[in-house]
Parts: sequence; C-alpha cells; structure tokens
Amino acid sequence: MSNTITKKILIDRIADSTGMKRVAVKQVVQEFLDSVISELGEGNRLEFRDFGVFEVKQRAPRIAQNPKTLERVPVPAKRTVKFKVGRRMREAMDSEAPNAGGTANIEPKPTTPTPISAARSETQRDVIGSIRSESGERAHEAAGVR
Repeated sequence: MSNTITKKILIDRIADSTGMKRVAVKQVVQEFLDSVISELGEGNRLEFRDFGVFEVKQRAPRIAQNPKTLERVPVPAKRTVKFKVGRRMREAMDSEAPNAGGTANIEPKPTTPTPISAARSETQRDVIGSIRSESGERAHEAAGVR
C-alpha cells in the first residue's frame, strides 16, 4: 500500500529543506502548477529533462460499452494529457523494490465467469487491445477519422 502525498505535505517538506517560508513555497508551487495547466490548455508540450514530458493528445470518438447493462454508448472525442516518464524517474521506479509496501503477493482465487463478468472481460480485452495499439491513432488518421 502506498502513501498519499498531498500538495501541503510537499510544500512543508520543501519549506523545511530550503529554509524558505511556507507561504512563499506555496505561492511558487501553485504558480508552477497553474502554469502547467495553462500551457497544456493551450496545447503546448511541456518537457522537463530527466523528469518527463507532458503532451496533449486528441482521442478519437468511439463506441464503448456499459459493463452493467452491456448497452453500447458513444464516447465523444476529447483532449487528454499524456505523460512520458523521464530518465531519472524511470531509474527511481526501477530501483524501488516491487514489494516495498510490505504486503505479501497473494494469488487471486480462480473463479468461474458469470455472463456479466465474461462480457466485462471481453470489453476489457477490447479496451486493452485499443490501448496497446499505439498505431490506433495513426490508423484513424489514415482512415480520415478526426
């Protein structure tokens, strides 16, 4: 189980480590976050060397399925933010123990699928397949779908 670190906790940590007043750190952190939101809102790409890259991507409209009712539902096109991890963050994630939380790896019990869970599994496979096909965006562009 991982801990949740809030903006307040980060501000307190930064203020303690730098000796700056908490109010000044809060103002700088908030201004940074507001700038990130503003730039992404304008469609700009933000690159922080070794940390990562934020990019705005356009998601094509699609048909999804309500897992409870199995009803087909249209999902409109939308903009979303993609984050690509940078070198230092990737190295930090790779060096972390996979079981750092101290919980045991427990195998799930096998279950027999119900009609609804079978439909969910099929939907999940469809969704995962569409996520995995990074070329899906290119296919939509080639087909003229916007």
